Amino acid sequence: MGQSWTSLRTMMAYSVATNRREAVASAKIRLGSTEALKWYRLDDGVMGGRSSTQHTTEGGALTFAGMLDTRGGGFTSVRADFAGGLKSDALRVRFRGDGKTYKVLLSNGQGGGPWSNNPSWQHDLPTKLGEEQSVVLPLAKFVPSFGGQRSRSHAGSLNPKDMAQVGFMLSLYLSDGSPNPEKTFVQKGTASSFRLEILGVEET
Repeated sequence: MGQSWTSLRTMMAYSVATNRREAVASAKIRLGSTEALKWYRLDDGVMGGRSSTQHTTEGGALTFAGMLDTRGGGFTSVRADFAGGLKSDALRVRFRGDGKTYKVLLSNGQGGGPWSNNPSWQHDLPTKLGEEQSVVLPLAKFVPSFGGQRSRSHAGSLNPKDMAQVGFMLSLYLSDGSPNPEKTFVQKGTASSFRLEILGVEET
């Protein structure tokens, strides 16, 4: 009862609108016709979870960090809207991570969930501790997902012209719905710190 009440209070106090107002701009991440994307946090507090996200910008790059708590919903993310859709068939992402496996998200920005027809398209982003990396992610390899599980009802690839939101996520699940490696969370039932520096995102 105590845990359920705590989760309910967390959900009631969580405000996506406030998160959007507190968005931070990153000049090195440009998609569509939007030159400096404004990033806001969205974590499992929206469903009563205990994870927390802090995001800052420095020198145009975005730092996505915080604590992932596996006792709640088990996800943290930062997201940004952009206009004009995508005009290429791949994204190039430059980043420096902490050895954990993150996900890159794309969507039409209209929300998702088990009863929605708007999936989040996801691609895994494995990182190496302290190492700067650059990868090209073909849009055809992004997987449609609802609530951390792969959607079987959305055949084919995403439509680049429909995309209006990009994000980065750390979750209990990989893009195909399988469990994220245990090393990501240290120990189930605990909170683990994370840090991902996003140095650049562009179409290619």
